[in-house]
Amino acid sequence: MGVTVDVAYKSLNKFTEVLCGDKVELLQTEDSNIMILADGMGSGVKANILATLTSKILGTMFLNGATLEECVETIVETLPVCQVRQVAYSTFSILQVFNNGDAYLVEFDNPGCIFVRNGELVPIPQNIREIQNKKINEYRFKVKKGDALILMSDGTIHAGVGQLLNFGWLWDDIADYAVRQYRVTISAARLAAAISRACDELYQFRPGDDTTVAVMRIIDRKPVHLMTGPAQDAKDDRDMVDDFMSGDYTTKRIVCGGTSANIVSRILEKPLKVTLDYYDPDIPPIAYIDSIELVTEGVLTLNRVLKLLKRYVKNEAVTEEFFLELDKPNGASMVAKMIIEDCTELQLYVGRAINSAYQNPGLPFDLGIRQNLVEQLKHTVEEMGKKVSITYF
Repeated sequence: MGVTVDVAYKSLNKFTEVLCGDKVELLQTEDSNIMILADGMGSGVKANILATLTSKILGTMFLNGATLEECVETIVETLPVCQVRQVAYSTFSILQVFNNGDAYLVEFDNPGCIFVRNGELVPIPQNIREIQNKKINEYRFKVKKGDALILMSDGTIHAGVGQLLNFGWLWDDIADYAVRQYRVTISAARLAAAISRACDELYQFRPGDDTTVAVMRIIDRKPVHLMTGPAQDAKDDRDMVDDFMSGDYTTKRIVCGGTSANIVSRILEKPLKVTLDYYDPDIPPIAYIDSIELVTEGVLTLNRVLKLLKRYVKNEAVTEEFFLELDKPNGASMVAKMIIEDCTELQLYVGRAINSAYQNPGLPFDLGIRQNLVEQLKHTVEEMGKKVSITYF
């Protein structure tokens, strides 16, 4: 069985703190996806340093094939000792899902992973190992399409302590809420945001602890092809469109740019139908070509797409209002939504032709606006844990 994943996380900083004491690391190997959640002791700068060191060390060692014992030993010996508490302390959870459906979970002092399958909670057995005097739960299991796995820092179970709830938000209640949200949400991003928002409300929007929810959903592979800009040599138009149209029935296709849309329409011999519906005065309306999911204007739309994706990656801006904006019917929101919620790998087809309307034609291509947008788009989408490749024409 071949599986792929949809991953997302949402963090809340402790009230008045600029830095978050939790850190999530998303990594990929040739045959697996890895999600690491580290929670540094305390809050603020020290906690952020502890969590960052822990997640980076664990990620680097796992990628290089280190054993769990070697990872824990390195963490114990590497973390700086707090001068106040005289301990070096960071809790962590590691979730690795292989393409063949095998999964590996490691938990040290974080709240237990919530495992949802077919709308029901799946219990995770206790398999405690003691390494460097630390009790660590280790679990190997199989995943299948539709599963959701949720890692959390202890800020979730502390939500509401001494305020709305006497003893915080109990794990069982969080799990019950997660199951209910699982039944109505369509993506890891919305599931993580929903649980995080509930925690924020219990804290009365003044979190008493750093709070992080990281979600991994097992889904079908969802490739997206995005074409923007005409080829440098018009003779390559057909090759560019042929590559853009490659892939199986699961592939979704986006064309960004009026010239690109006309080229696709001409090569495919299918009419280009432009709408006049301005849902946003700053974003030109979308168009339609049969067999293409989305046709938009070029540079203006891509610039807005990039801003939305960067807000998503920054994490703190991912609120209910963000998803309302993502659901708007303008071209930029529709492209961003597809990349965030309906894409596991992005293939960009970029034409090198210079558009004198956007830049000085005397400048080299790599200094052009479109090229700059494409490179930023690639790096931003990779930060989301998705694979990105670019083909230039």
